[in-house]
Amino acid sequence: QVQLVESGGGLVQAGGSLRLSCVASGPTFRKSAMGWFRQAPGKEREVVAAISWGGGTTYADSVKGRFTISRDNNKDTVWLQMNSLKPEDTAVYYCAAISRCNGRDYYSTSVNGYDVWGQGTQVTVSS
Repeated sequence: QVQLVESGGGLVQAGGSLRLSCVASGPTFRKSAMGWFRQAPGKEREVVAAISWGGGTTYADSVKGRFTISRDNNKDTVWLQMNSLKPEDTAVYYCAAISRCNGRDYYSTSVNGYDVWGQGTQVTVSS
């Protein structure tokens, strides 16, 4: 079973950048789809970006052109590079994994599609 630990959150001014990291432990990371989600106070958890184990990616419309998801299977790590941050990006960011892709190279944009979650890291963007 994959376990996930996020880091890299913090306080940044609007227009700034942050890079979130998610380190996975367990034998199945290389064949796991990964996603970054976020949840702002009073709002539902939403997908930010997702990446298949083969490297295919997708992004929420609100972050396209500003955020980049990437992974290194040799380092068991997935990153979320966030540029041109806006106050509306303020949220707790969660790393998630689909640990049983059963050989399928795919990703999901649904919260319910993921079976392993990290503890979350706070990102606060000041105006």
